[in-house]
Amino acid sequence: MTAFSRPSRVFCTIVPPHLLDRLARSGDTAAARAARRTLAADEANRAARRLATVTGARAAARDAAAATGKPRRTVHDAEHGTRLPGRKVRTEGQEPGADATVNRAYAGLGATFTLFLEAFRRDSVDGAGLPLDATVHYDREYANAFWNGEQMVFGDGDGEVFEDFTLAVDVIGHELAHGVTQYTANLAYFSQPGALNESMSDVFGSLVKQYALGQTAEQADWLIGAGLLSDRVQGEALRSMKAPGTAYDDDVLGKDPQPARMADYVDTAADNGGVHINSGIPNHAFYLTATALGGHAWERAGQIWYDVLTGGKLKETADFAAFARLTAAAARERYGASGAEAEAVLKAWSTVGVPTGG
Repeated sequence: MTAFSRPSRVFCTIVPPHLLDRLARSGDTAAARAARRTLAADEANRAARRLATVTGARAAARDAAAATGKPRRTVHDAEHGTRLPGRKVRTEGQEPGADATVNRAYAGLGATFTLFLEAFRRDSVDGAGLPLDATVHYDREYANAFWNGEQMVFGDGDGEVFEDFTLAVDVIGHELAHGVTQYTANLAYFSQPGALNESMSDVFGSLVKQYALGQTAEQADWLIGAGLLSDRVQGEALRSMKAPGTAYDDDVLGKDPQPARMADYVDTAADNGGVHINSGIPNHAFYLTATALGGHAWERAGQIWYDVLTGGKLKETADFAAFARLTAAAARERYGASGAEAEAVLKAWSTVGVPTGG
């Protein structure tokens, strides 16, 4: 069985279920209705992925994919339905059309492809030229975006709390990075390995934005999903890697629950054991590493994280400490034991309270 035809049960969303649950119980009638609709759609998709196996024509197309060093993007329009992939509206090389959402999705797929190819020499999500598919205008009042193991899907937002989900290029990078994790370490989606899975997507989603903008670590805002929240929300984004727990503080959304340190780790049964919450800890460790090293974050800090994700030593059930040890080892192996890179990694994990064993 090839890597392209193995079973895939991945379903990862950018807006965590705990946040939608809060909205669904809020006194804001319109936002609550949209949140309940989004939760129902997400649960249906999650159940479908648990039963799905990549077979037939879709698998054959993947097996036939060849590494080309060039993106192969296709954007579809669900036309506010839920059947995927929807009507094909833009393919690789076609000029922009009148639909700004389609154009942003196409550009975001390209920006993500470019980061992985140019910074890490990885040809697409699977490393072997996998075509990049996306669907826009999914459902009505759908307040989320997701990677379902095969493609990206974007909602238009609810018009109350969330705007169009193609507005933030780091969201596109985040979801496609779940695909990279799927084809490499395949981190289990629960508890600490699940939080690492989410953190890897935040890391590379942020790097996609920084690379596209040509930003250094000092210039970057380190926010995930900036621009997604409507003007009526008291908040900047969904998450902050620089200051976990500060992305939003709103009467309807509540307060950002992410911790920055292990001392504040959240034990919960919700959200697959808090995968979107506790990801703040490894997120902050990456931010600290990148800013300590300076320059472009993808060049050294990003390379260390990528080495661990793709190096074959990261187990599916790895916890934060295991991941921290591997990043320390990767920094020593690539840059030397006495280098600034190894020192930055060790200090970052120490600051967030995760042991590295050295």
